[in-house]
This record gives sequence, C-alpha cells and structure tokens, in this order.
Amino acid sequence: MAEKKPVPEDWPHIVGDYVVGDEESPVAVVTLGSHMEDEPVKAGAAISGPLHTENLGIEKVVGNVIANPNLRFLVVCGAEVMGHITGQTMKALHSNGVDLETGRIIGATGAIPYIENMPEEAIERFRRQVELVDMVDVEDPDSIAARIQECVVHDSGAMEEEPLILKVPEIGKGDSEENT
Repeated sequence: MAEKKPVPEDWPHIVGDYVVGDEESPVAVVTLGSHMEDEPVKAGAAISGPLHTENLGIEKVVGNVIANPNLRFLVVCGAEVMGHITGQTMKALHSNGVDLETGRIIGATGAIPYIENMPEEAIERFRRQVELVDMVDVEDPDSIAARIQECVVHDSGAMEEEPLILKVPEIGKGDSEENT
C-alpha cells in the first residue's frame, strides 16, 4: 500500500464549490463547466468540483492540491468553459508554468489566464506534485470513474514534502461565486 501523510485538519482550506471524499485518495478532479455532483468522490477522488475561471479558480485548485501531499493526480474532465477555456489553461499551467514577470500562464488561450496570488514555489510544487490526466470534454461518469480508479491503483504515495498552506484572497460579497 502507498505511504500516506496526515492531511491538515482544515483541508481543504480554500473556499470553493467542491465535494470532499477520502482525504487520503491520490486523486483530485476538476469537472470544468460540468456539474457532476458527488460522482467523482463516489468513484474514489479526494476532492471534486467545477472550474469556471482561469485565474482565481485555478489558484483555488492549486492551493488546495498543494495543501494535501497525498494528491498525486489531477483529473481534468467535463465540458470546456467557453471564453475562459479553463481546461486548456490548467493543462498549460501544468506543462509550462507562469511567466514570472507578468503572471501569465504560458501558452494559455483563456481570456484572463493570470496567476496573481501565488508564489512561484506554489506553482512549481503543484507541477511536481500531480500528474495531469487530460479528459477535457469527457462527461461520461463511467469513463471518469474508471480513470479515477486507474489513478488510485497507480498511487505512488504522498509527496515527501510537507503540506504547503497558502492563503488565497476570499471572494468578496460583491464578487461572483463563479470564481471557482
């Protein structure tokens, strides 16, 4: 069995639109523009939720992932979000990182693909910690569940590094809940 680390008590600590399952699971799931309720966590994911924005939403995902060293896979599935192109942006972040001078996600095609509230250390930790599983535009629950189970079987264990806890600005009362 893969070695696990204790999960911080308040994980996930960054507020968002997600469902939490087994905190020791190696799999996090973003369902992009699709709302799949708790299907991914029933299939074995630690956390699952939609991702509507290519800036604050991605920052929230990154922050919650790096706070749980047991997470080793990020399944990116569901319908691509028009305009924001969050799936492509997440893939670009994972593959290319961020331009340190501008904060722009390198190679991203979304409308506003900027990371403004995270240090380079957090982005690089995210890129090292998880393997991205590209299922963009796949909405079939059985296909997604099968990939989650495949990831669970291939769990290499928790990262040796301790959880990296960041504080991301919370959505203000006037802001849209869509910033997830």
